[in-house]
Amino acid sequence: MITLITNIKELIQVRETPIPKVSGAEMAILPTIKNAYLVIKDNLIAGFGSMENIPEIKADSTIDATGKMILPSWCDSHTHIVYAGNREQEFVDRINGLSYEEIANRGGGILNSAKKLNETSEEEIYNQSKARLEEVMRLGTGAVEIKSGYGLTVDGELKMLRVIKKLAENYPVTIKATFLGAHAFPLEFKENKKGYIDEIIYKMLPEIAKNKLADYVDVFCETGYFSVEETEQIMEAGIQNGLIPKIHVNQFNSIGGIQASVKYKALSVDHLEIMNPEDIQALKNTETMPVALPSCSYFLSIPYTPAREMIKAGLPIALATDYNPGSTPSGNMNFVVATACIKMKMTPEEAINAATINGAYAMGVSDTHGTITVGKKANFILTKPITSYYQLPYAFGTNLIESVFIEGKIFE
Repeated sequence: MITLITNIKELIQVRETPIPKVSGAEMAILPTIKNAYLVIKDNLIAGFGSMENIPEIKADSTIDATGKMILPSWCDSHTHIVYAGNREQEFVDRINGLSYEEIANRGGGILNSAKKLNETSEEEIYNQSKARLEEVMRLGTGAVEIKSGYGLTVDGELKMLRVIKKLAENYPVTIKATFLGAHAFPLEFKENKKGYIDEIIYKMLPEIAKNKLADYVDVFCETGYFSVEETEQIMEAGIQNGLIPKIHVNQFNSIGGIQASVKYKALSVDHLEIMNPEDIQALKNTETMPVALPSCSYFLSIPYTPAREMIKAGLPIALATDYNPGSTPSGNMNFVVATACIKMKMTPEEAINAATINGAYAMGVSDTHGTITVGKKANFILTKPITSYYQLPYAFGTNLIESVFIEGKIFE
């Protein structure tokens, strides 16, 4: 099946020679072709170029994209969209003056979600989660990482990972699974942290490895959650079980988690709202991708990741949603891109690079996603008629997407 799209006002993020990521000053460069065509063969990108040089193509169907633009689908490398229920009451509690930490200390937060998840059937969790997945796909996401972490028991964590696996089997979107058993300490282990870490290392990880339920291992490395030493222990055990680290760090405090993550060759370090010069220095010339989650900062009214300082230091940045019930109940990558421009002072070019090519890198799918490149998946966004791609972050409250193509087909 060959589909030809013609008269594309601008074809964005075209990379004839594939590169895994862009860093520093390169993030400001977004290669495009104006008045372009794009060829899809089955589920892959088969060709593209300027309309002036379009060859004769025998297409099964042709789409005229006059006035519209095409860019790769968003690659959302950090989500928690498999969960049960919601935490609307905590939202109101925060409006009334309670902090994220105060809510957690009285049994809310992650422990609240864990209680709900363990009381909810696997089928019901799947049904709730698939609705969220379909929503983010319609908003332009073509690759998504999903974490466990609301089970906090052997059964609960495995249940979540099975749901993630089932979503991956039933939907054309590319899904990567991350094991985040080290998201918080369950109440019964509050005075026995070693006991829970032993559960993770000796019970959860071997089962996950045996059943091939995850690609990555994550830890919430933060004051009041998992220490740097505990994080290193879990990263090491994860690596021994074939999982690559992707770590939550520096959300509220800088405690050395970035340095530990780099030491264990983490694929990404995520959050980074609090960054000191030593943290930025530790990330230089590494293979670890810094990931910012601006809609979390927006929702919790906490600082934003200092993107300008990091880009100036030559670092790459990826953007992700952090879609979860407590601190970011939204999987809208369009809003993330806009918020990165508005609040983090990233240029539209930097933000689009961060949400496509660098997002793909941060979830290990650079070979297949993140750019308009021959041989990559035909996962892309067709916009409504727009004046320029600047309109995407500028008109932050408007849905400017006409169609989302996943594996070469429009996702309805």
